[in-house]
Amino acid sequence: MDPLSLPKLKQHNSLSNIIAIFLSTMAMLSKNLHSTSTPLQLLLVLLSLQRLFLFQQWNWNPIFHLLLLSCFFLVYVLRVGALAFKPPSVYLVDYSCFKPPSTCQLPLSRFIQHASSIISFDSQSVEFMAKIVASSGLSEQTYLPPALLSSPPKTHQREYIKEAEMILLPLMDDLLTKAKLSPRDIDILLVHCSAFCPSPSLSSIIVNKYSMRSDVKSFNLSGMGCSAGAIGIDLAQNLLKTNNNCYAIVISTEILSAGWYSGHERSKLLINCLFRMGSAALLLTNRKEASKTSKYRLIRTLRTQTAFDDKAYLTAIREEDDDGKLGVTINKGLLPAAGELLRSHMTILGLKILPLTEKLKHVVSVIRKKFKDKEGEIYMPSFKTAIQHFCLPTSGRALIGEIAKGLNLDGRDVEASLMTLHRFGNQSSSSMWYELAYMEAKERVKKGDKVLMLGMGTGPKCCSCVWECVRPIAGDSNKNSPWRDCIHLYPVEAVSSISQT
Repeated sequence: MDPLSLPKLKQHNSLSNIIAIFLSTMAMLSKNLHSTSTPLQLLLVLLSLQRLFLFQQWNWNPIFHLLLLSCFFLVYVLRVGALAFKPPSVYLVDYSCFKPPSTCQLPLSRFIQHASSIISFDSQSVEFMAKIVASSGLSEQTYLPPALLSSPPKTHQREYIKEAEMILLPLMDDLLTKAKLSPRDIDILLVHCSAFCPSPSLSSIIVNKYSMRSDVKSFNLSGMGCSAGAIGIDLAQNLLKTNNNCYAIVISTEILSAGWYSGHERSKLLINCLFRMGSAALLLTNRKEASKTSKYRLIRTLRTQTAFDDKAYLTAIREEDDDGKLGVTINKGLLPAAGELLRSHMTILGLKILPLTEKLKHVVSVIRKKFKDKEGEIYMPSFKTAIQHFCLPTSGRALIGEIAKGLNLDGRDVEASLMTLHRFGNQSSSSMWYELAYMEAKERVKKGDKVLMLGMGTGPKCCSCVWECVRPIAGDSNKNSPWRDCIHLYPVEAVSSISQT
């Protein structure tokens, strides 16, 4: 501390001197402390101020020591008060994943046959889609909605609503049954779907079907891409900070019939090949009693985006082709843009969650490379020192492989992502919950474990959520799990290697 930061005072016990010292001391304490400071840190600052008083030759008067103790006590009381008003923790009570009926399964041979029967596709388009699906890592058991299994596909408003009700209503029923709650117990409802934004909204459809309360806070997000699931959690957390003793339901879905592309542009046909049916609903709460019965506690959320950059913004965009047919264009610059976004996002997240030793190793390696060993490598912090389980975007094996490489993850760390892509395909924003269900079905998540959910979507934007498992969940992990009838078949060795991504 700068000894000149306190005024030079005359050595007499005047009221003006006492007031000046008090205000200067409080200013120093406020500058050097924050709400998470420990009593030891407060004491260290106090001792530093005491040494400053010795420098100023004020130690002869006991009133200055009393003044210091008073400042310490006041700041500590304010700190305790701030902690008392800290928003309650947000808990994940339970979640449900939608498993489509077997009639919606689409083997590769049937997909090719079906695509060939659609007049709007020429032979080159069918050949291209068959090649993409064959190399995508998808199994023979992924699902498409009934509207897209018709020939020609039914892509109009009525079918979109049918698909939404086919997915959302059973999902809500299952979640409410698990939690033993009535629809009227729900205080906040968030639904997000990128491709389909009807009026009334999807959230209004649910409010209507379940006769929810008139004061339920309902929200509908659209156009957020595969990151919408994590963004919805972040939004729900903020709402729960300002509304006490509430239940919030967040639903992640995608209406595929609304995003189907029937043209010839290859950059738009990729959506038809990779995206498959899936949806997830989760129940969040900030009730204190939920800490004993919930599965997870939300530790942290983080959001970053690069939509301000034109080049990144245009890497994935919904637009019409030359024939006026609407589709999502995926450009070659998507992977590099995603890599830059992920690097920026994980740097910020690492500063917040990584242990101090990992941060120091990185800093020391940077300094050594700059001043001593020019040929030396910079140490990349290991996120596995803070996170035990990873739920990554299932946008393709290539992206999963790039993320694994950037985070120094091994095959077991990305197993849930690869197996989810294989069994269910890319389910957009809900995929991360099928990944968590996979890890639970394998009984890998233990009490105290941390789970990182990473969502990346168009924009591009990235949102992550860090959860902590707060109770043993092995006993109920397979109840209504989408993996309950096939978990014994996984992992599939043919698609479990990162080197193949």
